[in-house]
Amino acid sequence: MKNELVGILSEYQKQAQLKPGQLFVIGCSTSEVVGKKIGTAGTNDIASSLYEACVEFWSDKGIQLAFQGCEHINRALVMEREAAHMRGYDEVTVVPVRKAGGAMASFAFRAMKDPVIVEHIQAQGGIDIGDTFIGMHLKHVTVPVRVSARTLGEAHITLARTRPKMVGGARAVYEME
Repeated sequence: MKNELVGILSEYQKQAQLKPGQLFVIGCSTSEVVGKKIGTAGTNDIASSLYEACVEFWSDKGIQLAFQGCEHINRALVMEREAAHMRGYDEVTVVPVRKAGGAMASFAFRAMKDPVIVEHIQAQGGIDIGDTFIGMHLKHVTVPVRVSARTLGEAHITLARTRPKMVGGARAVYEME
């Protein structure tokens, strides 16, 4: 599972080209990964494997991570305090647990050095594992990134990056000549 996710992220990064200091959001239903209905069979073993893959893949690239919790904590996110504070994100008070937050967010909360929970972010990229709906945490304008894999385990995956808005009219130019 870990190697599979690293392969997906590698293929994604070749296309998305995230830069150091940018933020990547992970929404993940470990239940869906093992072929069960979202929110019914969360597992720390899967969360651990996927967390390690994300941290190992992104850390040397300088990309910061945010792990989305489930709907029971309003999809609040776990991230390192330093990353949240440098962006001016307000902390909220909740401790994600498997039944309210999900296995992935609760694992990330316990594994991070200095975790905080924030309610809203604007990430430059992300992965949605198991249709957890990360779109609310991506900057405008979101662009889908297609990779060869359509699933991770049994979970459907989608990936996205963002780009600056294009403004102007009929005479606007969007690329340097």
